[in-house]
This record gives sequence, C-alpha cells and structure tokens, in this order.
Amino acid sequence: MELITKFREMKARMKARLGARTGNRRMEAEGRTETAEARLLKTRDKIKSTARRIRRELRSHG
Repeated sequence: MELITKFREMKARMKARLGARTGNRRMEAEGRTETAEARLLKTRDKIKSTARRIRRELRSHG
C-alpha cells in the first residue's frame, strides 16, 4: 500500500470529521466522498501488488 494513499485517506477522514463538528455539511460530504475515493485507491494498490506477486511466482516456476 502506498503511503500517499494512506495520507489521502487520513486527510479525507479528518475533513469529514471537521465538517461534522462545525456543522458544515458540504465539507462533511466532500470528506466522505474523498474517503471512498481513497479506499478505492487502496484496493487498486492491493490488486496491483497481488498481480505483481503472482507474476513473480509464475516466472520463477516457468
């Protein structure tokens, strides 16, 4: 998992919490949207990592 993706998710969560605490519904919604986006990127990173590992294993057996 990339560090940038992790920071992006943390930032989004903080934005959503800040929006909730201040009553800023727009900021809260943006934070939730950015959190979902960061989770998708995290999943993408996991898939890429697994694909790389599988390719390495196949090359070593072939």
